[in-house]
Amino acid sequence: MDHALSDVEIFGDDHPHDHCGVFGVWAPGEDVSRLTYFSLYALQHRGQQSAGIATSNGEQILVYKDQGLVNQVFSEQTLQGLQGHIGLGHVRYATTGADTWRNAQPTLGPTSAGTLALCHNGNLINTTELRELAASIAEDDNFEHGASTDTSIVTALLGLAQHIPGPIPYVGPARSVTAASVEQTPDHSGLTQENNAGDLGESALVNEEMPENTAEGGALIPAALKVLPRLKGAFSLVFMDENTLYGARDPHGYRPLVLGRLYSGWVLASETAALDLCGATFVREIQPGELVSIDSNGVHSRYFAVTQASTCVFEYVYLARPDTTIGGRRIVAARQEMGAILARESPVEADLVMPTPESGNPAAIGYAQESGIPFQQGLVKNSYVGRTFIQPTQSLRQLGIRLKLNPLREIIEGKRLIVIDDSIVRGNTQRALVKMLREAGAGEVHVRISSPPVLWPCFFGIDFPTRAELIASSMNVDEIRQSIGADSLAFLSMDGMVEATRQGTGLCLGCFTGEYPEPIKKGTPIPGTPGATAC
Repeated sequence: MDHALSDVEIFGDDHPHDHCGVFGVWAPGEDVSRLTYFSLYALQHRGQQSAGIATSNGEQILVYKDQGLVNQVFSEQTLQGLQGHIGLGHVRYATTGADTWRNAQPTLGPTSAGTLALCHNGNLINTTELRELAASIAEDDNFEHGASTDTSIVTALLGLAQHIPGPIPYVGPARSVTAASVEQTPDHSGLTQENNAGDLGESALVNEEMPENTAEGGALIPAALKVLPRLKGAFSLVFMDENTLYGARDPHGYRPLVLGRLYSGWVLASETAALDLCGATFVREIQPGELVSIDSNGVHSRYFAVTQASTCVFEYVYLARPDTTIGGRRIVAARQEMGAILARESPVEADLVMPTPESGNPAAIGYAQESGIPFQQGLVKNSYVGRTFIQPTQSLRQLGIRLKLNPLREIIEGKRLIVIDDSIVRGNTQRALVKMLREAGAGEVHVRISSPPVLWPCFFGIDFPTRAELIASSMNVDEIRQSIGADSLAFLSMDGMVEATRQGTGLCLGCFTGEYPEPIKKGTPIPGTPGATAC
């Protein structure tokens, strides 16, 4: 039987994928559905399998979502039907749960006060425990049939929060943020970057009763303060009830989440690029362990957990858009510096430096500038190649990477090439690429990778495969070089990568080191790899 190849195999792209992109807007008098729709274009790279928008007019929440790209899911008629002053938007890549309409976001659920809609970027590592908690207090015996993702479980828990037994894991005083002070990072007493949030334990369960002011800033504040500290893993959440927009970031800040200012409102988004597109002014990042709410009284902020910043370094390497800023560092600048450091660490005599488009472009520019070797675009990318639902034929399989990249023979022929890419995961892309360049007449092909070898899977929202599928886990550098057919191969050092981000120790490097900011229990599912678990 002729087996169907995955998208990775068909298109010759084994780059990792991020879980999702999230967007939220509170803007009375604005067309929030269109603001959300266009802003999702700036986040499309974070998820291409489904898209959704929810809006509230103060009385009811409407949701429209479907499988496909943003421009495939929404029509003019759809957007006209999504009226209100609050909006949520989501693009999804399925690292957990099936790629179905049911698992598209925003999710919708009942609360004691009305309805909530929620969008999630990340991946939780204690989903089993959370599902058991929700099932134990849910009145609906069919709860588990509708909760195949961590996002649906969080939505259910927020709606069931009043029934969760035990003390309330509430940490940190409330803080209303005025227009004059909103750019200041909240200073919550007793919460420092030195504290380890890997396991809050009983020490965080400090109040037997909810303080009187916990509902300040929105009806879902008490529920959020009860649920969020129980979540382990990566989550950047944007959610809403009928009157209030909320945002929350996990205590490690694995995934980005930023706050922006519109003339008549506020915006929350996964990346600053979405703020630029919708005309919002960047204010600041939502801090690790911070919960914000936005309503007619402004922005309210509090911490729900002790924090230890561990932003995913792969946001800098590959995931985020080049024009996004994370941790005060423009991504394109970080990637160019990665290329420059790589040139100093691993020089080689060559005629041209060329990127694997488009992810290798900034690092290739940095390498060329540092080495003095001319930069050229030797490959043309077909930007319209995406997912396909057509059964691939044998001839389609043989096309492989040529569906996506086409070499320029007049530039490549007879030249000694330095080919820059951001990472090697399985090695499929580089193997096919080197073969194609040699067929186009390249004299030598030297591969340079602007990150260290990926040795371990990710449990926090990136679909790295199992360790057995990671080529660097079973081969040394020279063996990988032979496997992909290159004349030489070199990776950026760990120190060089970290230096380029300018983030110091506030990074998660787990996929390179195997040392994760939070303990990973045996049996924890590996995102994007059905049936695979931590050993």
